[in-house]
Amino acid sequence: MSQDTIQTLIDMGFQKEKVEKSVSMTGNQGVEAAMEWLLAHNDENEPSTSQSNSNASNTSVPNASSSSSIAKSYKCEDCNKLFVDTTALEYHAMKSGHSNFSESTEEKKPLTEEEKKEQMKKLEERLKEKRREREIREKEEELEREKMRIRSGKELAAAKKKLEDENIKKIMDERKREKQEEKIARERVKAQIEADKLARKKMFGSTSGEEQKPVNIQSTVASSQQQSKIYTETKLQIRLTNGQTIVQTFNIKEMLAAVRVYVELNRTDGEAPFSLMTSFPRKVFTNEDYEKPLDQLGLVPSAVLILTKPVQ
Repeated sequence: MSQDTIQTLIDMGFQKEKVEKSVSMTGNQGVEAAMEWLLAHNDENEPSTSQSNSNASNTSVPNASSSSSIAKSYKCEDCNKLFVDTTALEYHAMKSGHSNFSESTEEKKPLTEEEKKEQMKKLEERLKEKRREREIREKEEELEREKMRIRSGKELAAAKKKLEDENIKKIMDERKREKQEEKIARERVKAQIEADKLARKKMFGSTSGEEQKPVNIQSTVASSQQQSKIYTETKLQIRLTNGQTIVQTFNIKEMLAAVRVYVELNRTDGEAPFSLMTSFPRKVFTNEDYEKPLDQLGLVPSAVLILTKPVQ
């Protein structure tokens, strides 16, 4: 049973026995419920005035001086408050920390109707204030939870962005390395051609031969350059699930996984998982295919890729 509720109602002038009964009858649901019960049952089990007077007349009073010295209440010397019994006194001592008490012949009078209304008004205001404090606290807690959710979302997005940046950097570094290797290969071919020219010049030594051979060499170089231009890169047309198309050029030595990453970063049809396939001949690429270069998969010098459901 809540001692706070009991003491609050006792301070309002209600009898301790009725207060305890009201709290018990209302299931210890607080001051407001107990107060309503007390007001509704205020006239029940009240001793009549005549019975009280009769009891008073049957009580023997030795003399006036001894009657006037009977303790009718307990008084706190620290704050001058009166209490009807030791239970209320102990509760006050526990809450206030006061320790100076004495018996008093003063009688703690019950509250008048006006005082009860005033106390009820104060009680309602206090309850409203507590509800406001609880609502403010709940809003603050909800706001803090929302901040934590946003913070977690930002951290997840930052981690995803970092991973994407690392993948893009890896792809760009790989492309840069391949271009460097192609440049070295072209320079090696060029040096070989020059060496062949010098060798033929020493071997034949004739003007006609010298004039005829350079023509053949130039034709070979042009053919080699044309071959290099056609087969070092491939143009891919990627059809999304919403009908839109992405067109991008890739090095033929890039893995199919690089094309997948490019699609994930540039698609406009949502974020559903997907696999890549060709329409003719129809082929759905597997996980092993994503580790193979584009030229091995037959996707040069150009090809059309279609997004489809992931391979199970």
